[in-house]
Amino acid sequence: MRFRTLQLSTAAATTALCALLVTASASGAEAERPRTISVSGQGEIQAEPDRALVTLGVEARKPKMEEARAEVAKTVEAVLKLTRDMKIEQKFVRTTRVNIQPEYNWDNNARERNLIGYYVSRQIEIELRDLDKLGQLLEKSFDLGVNQVGDPRLDSSKRRDLEREALAKAVADARLNAEAVAKAAGARLGPPRTISASSGFVPPPMPMMKTQMMRAEAASDAAGSYQSGQMGFNGTVQVEYDLIPNSTP
Repeated sequence: MRFRTLQLSTAAATTALCALLVTASASGAEAERPRTISVSGQGEIQAEPDRALVTLGVEARKPKMEEARAEVAKTVEAVLKLTRDMKIEQKFVRTTRVNIQPEYNWDNNARERNLIGYYVSRQIEIELRDLDKLGQLLEKSFDLGVNQVGDPRLDSSKRRDLEREALAKAVADARLNAEAVAKAAGARLGPPRTISASSGFVPPPMPMMKTQMMRAEAASDAAGSYQSGQMGFNGTVQVEYDLIPNSTP
């Protein structure tokens, strides 16, 4: 009977010791838990684009395939010559292969389709490194027979540097936000623990004519009426700082 009582006492002591260790561990974890503050920051840079990707399309519909192909080929060759005359480096000029599709109409009476002709198309992609030539390129391409034009995709050769500059502004903005919050909370900032960042850019609206009346002017006059606008480069960061309580006097 005495032996049984000793076993129970030992078990109770072990349970008490475990509870004490758990409590001490929780208190230590609470004491070591870092005090942090997490804030976001925004940065933006405005800059003018200095290059554009221009897509010019040529389409033709003719009863005979050879006629449609000849018309498209003639216009494409004229545009390629234009790019050479404008001193555009030919490594920045690309043409797609010819697309040919037969076209039919449906005869309800005969319950059959009839071949009425052929649709032929081709595209020319030009990476323009001098935006002063954009208006001239578009206007003269219209005159040569180009009948499909995509919106010029404007870009900057300094895009990566501008995005980094926007990120740097975002980090500075985040620190100002964190300092304001820390001061209001009666604390000060320590070093950053973690930073996550993202960047991007917003292209300007497609270049437009200054006035619609200028479309009636000569190509040489209208060529100078295209405006590219500005691009917006933005950066966003999320920063976690150590938060250090101010010492009490």
